[in-house]
Amino acid sequence: MLRDITLGQYYQTESKIHQLDPRVKLLSALVYIIMLFVCDDFSCYAICAIALWIVIRLSKVPIKFITKGLKTIVILLMISLLLNIFFTPGKVLFEFNFVRITEEGLIKAAKIGIRFILIIIASSLLTLTTTPTNLTDGLEKSLGFLNYIKIPVHEIAMMMSIALRFIPILMEETDKIIKAQTARGADFETGGMIKKAKSLIPIMIPLFVSALKRANNLAIAMEARCYHGGKDRTKMYPLKYNSRDFTAYFILFIFVVVLFVERFYVLKIFG
Repeated sequence: MLRDITLGQYYQTESKIHQLDPRVKLLSALVYIIMLFVCDDFSCYAICAIALWIVIRLSKVPIKFITKGLKTIVILLMISLLLNIFFTPGKVLFEFNFVRITEEGLIKAAKIGIRFILIIIASSLLTLTTTPTNLTDGLEKSLGFLNYIKIPVHEIAMMMSIALRFIPILMEETDKIIKAQTARGADFETGGMIKKAKSLIPIMIPLFVSALKRANNLAIAMEARCYHGGKDRTKMYPLKYNSRDFTAYFILFIFVVVLFVERFYVLKIFG
């Protein structure tokens, strides 16, 4: 299960998506997520899914590698869907004692499920096609205007970069701890929910200790190198837009226009 987490990992390959400026990918991911909430209709979701599938094909990242990250959110997704199905008022389709399924509940659950899955895949694709360093530089450059109101953009971007770097490290550390505890006779599979929860204690304590040690070593290393934040710092490889980045911005603009036309004009005419 831990190896199925794709968020925060980077997939090394040569593709047009990997070569894009990180600012383009950050803005595209943000616009894509916003449009999933603005265009609340199945036809718009279909357009978003097709667009995401095209980007995945261009990225050359295996679809199985991207979609396996959905395994880690199955329980959360199921809870969200069931709550919307059973507790949304509307036209009753099925009723048994206190269980009531409504038409509006099914529609709302389907929309939330599709939206949730597309957001997870899009977020995973962002980190899979962008190195943590480029992601930090792109975020810092994009939010540079906030420096004028005394918001430490560089420090915020650095914290996000460190957090993304720590995800695969902590996953690997957790996997080692589980194997070590299993070799000592620990049982994480059998028993009820309470027993399984108690069995996580031998995993969580060493994991927290290891994470704190890594954070402390990182802080010492940064202090030893006289790290002083983003003021007057220069980049070895400064970000620069090129023709493919402007082409990507134009395609993003067309995507937004198509969704707005579909949502606010086509549906009104035929709906």
